[in-house]
Amino acid sequence: MSSPAPLPSLTVSVVVYHLDLPIVTKALQSLQLAADQAVGQGLIGSLHLHVIDNADTPENQQALADLVKRLPTPAMPHSRALKSGHGNIGFGRGHNLVIATTNPDPRDYYLVLNPDVFLAPDSLVEGLSWLVDHPGSIAVAPTIQNGHGEKVSACKRFPSVLDFLLRGFAPARVKSLFRKRLERYEMTDLPQDRATDGIPVISGCFMLFRHQPLQALNGFDPGYFLYFEDFDLAIRAHQSGTLTYLPRMNITHLGGHSARKGLRHILMFARSAVRFFNTHGWRWI
Repeated sequence: MSSPAPLPSLTVSVVVYHLDLPIVTKALQSLQLAADQAVGQGLIGSLHLHVIDNADTPENQQALADLVKRLPTPAMPHSRALKSGHGNIGFGRGHNLVIATTNPDPRDYYLVLNPDVFLAPDSLVEGLSWLVDHPGSIAVAPTIQNGHGEKVSACKRFPSVLDFLLRGFAPARVKSLFRKRLERYEMTDLPQDRATDGIPVISGCFMLFRHQPLQALNGFDPGYFLYFEDFDLAIRAHQSGTLTYLPRMNITHLGGHSARKGLRHILMFARSAVRFFNTHGWRWI
């Protein structure tokens, strides 16, 4: 009598640069709790966590190594790895260190996760259950709250240059004049009582993919150092299937906007925006 096929695995990559140890610890603990629930529902059989240290300082490396070791051992088969020594190669290229070197089964899954994202305990159950039942979905996006409990956009329509300038850099008074435009861009009209397919762009802070199609796309475009790599990947992912918004899959993301991070980040934002529009077509308004 043949033995049953093994359950799918979930591979997770987390890129860390500015290390806030309590926040990263809480994020990884929430991941493990959500994965435990997914195992209990028979959706996955193993978890493979990869922490990518882009800061590459002795302090970061030691702190992250200690964190990975002291995480509670889950009941499922698992592995944990810390990748360091490569320097700050950027967000997408950091994740690609894992995406490019794994050998997934067709049923396996992959989660691109920010180090400041806290998963609701049932978040992976919601996302993985959808992917099991809907083979046309290549990736799913969650409902996102910020650290103040306010809902923020997980999905976006194809952007224009004006959309980016308004959303990222306009003062509140100017944004209020373009409120309806920004709400349309951020897809605030999506229903909250059911899933929605055909989402053009999903947030890079939490991207739950089918593993093989993600690898077939070669992961993130390494030409982006920071910003817009998730936009580019989402648009390319439509070659393989639809992107789906799942309002019942919930996370908290503590991240902020590029305009609040100084001139260097604004310049990186602008450089990546030029690459994005050169690749996918310029839309000014």
